[in-house]
Amino acid sequence: MIQKFQENGYNIVDIDKEISDICIVNTCTVTNIADRKSRQSLRKVKEKNKNAIIVATGCYAQSYKEELEKMKEIDLVLGNEEKKDIVNHIEEFLRLNKKIICVKDISKQKEFDELGEISYTEKTRAVIKVQDGCNQFCSYCIIPYARGRIRSRNIENVINEIKRIAQNGIKEVVITGIHLASYGKDFEQNIGLIDLLEKINEIDGILRIRLGSLEPQIITEEFMQRLIKLNKICHSFHLSLQSGCDETLKRMNRKYTTSEFAEIANILRKYYKDVILTTDIIVGFPGETEEEFKETYDFLEKIKFYKMHIFPYSPRKGTIAAKMPNQISGDIKSKRSKTLIELSDKNQKDYNEKLLEKNVKVLFEEPKNGYIKGHTSNFILVKCKTNQNFENQIKSVKIIGAEIEDVIGEVNS
Repeated sequence: MIQKFQENGYNIVDIDKEISDICIVNTCTVTNIADRKSRQSLRKVKEKNKNAIIVATGCYAQSYKEELEKMKEIDLVLGNEEKKDIVNHIEEFLRLNKKIICVKDISKQKEFDELGEISYTEKTRAVIKVQDGCNQFCSYCIIPYARGRIRSRNIENVINEIKRIAQNGIKEVVITGIHLASYGKDFEQNIGLIDLLEKINEIDGILRIRLGSLEPQIITEEFMQRLIKLNKICHSFHLSLQSGCDETLKRMNRKYTTSEFAEIANILRKYYKDVILTTDIIVGFPGETEEEFKETYDFLEKIKFYKMHIFPYSPRKGTIAAKMPNQISGDIKSKRSKTLIELSDKNQKDYNEKLLEKNVKVLFEEPKNGYIKGHTSNFILVKCKTNQNFENQIKSVKIIGAEIEDVIGEVNS
């Protein structure tokens, strides 16, 4: 969206420092809290920029346009597929001076929208979205309604963009999608995510390929036998688990069992001895008993994820789970969340302490306050005290300290 405005002669300003003529809030709807924060952001920007045009777009706008239509602060509500035409919609508003609600049925969108070159999120790393939409319909999730059906980006376009990124000196790319494991399933040709990764691995200048969140079933012996040959793949995998209890997984409409997931973790650890596994967990899903929660805890303790992102279940209007009986109280969800966060912190600290006195390769990012931070290939955050600028360089580092979120290192001379 920034690129579209710049192409049409608009100036992008710092919202914290300047008053704007147009304010855009790219909303999220993954939880009730995300909805509330989206509404708060819209009110906040209007309060500061009293004469500005206020635009709500993104997933909350896509899913709940009626709620946003009622907000007097908002001038335009645009769905996810309308983002590419955002400048035209704003200029139409300026001509008509009339509130615009433009949210099309995203389920009818069949092809991946090419929005132009992807902006770099950091100086050393580019995030490349190669897939959109989801066909899973987990019982708790609104995303298929907000993002539509699966759509994959043309493989040649992805490769050409990453080649341009490499020419600009970026060394690491993160390959992402709403349901990344389904990449290629909408193509007529027999192409999957592994085919795309093999082509990216051949690009000169790119040294690291990192994968976004994956559905666990994509990890098979066949997949790994091809992946292990790609020397640029980072050995960190975020596998979306959601629960460690089979009965809860059934109610969630997840398509695997805990024993299948455990085997997937074993496969990854067989091929990559230094692999880091992270995951998402929902606590307090409707009907989750103390026994089921204990099953989840025991399973997570067994798998030993490096880090777990813990989410209290949040009912989403329009989903099956929101209508399920035995909804769990907020107090119980908070207590269970705290228990799993403590386990996650322990796992992370234990792993980090095992790195003490070892040497690791770190791709450094921006220096700040006498420190420079960076990540190992398996995504351990390393910080080093130094006045030297190693930005966008890979250096050997000796680990001398361990904390929960990161490790402390010294750059080897």
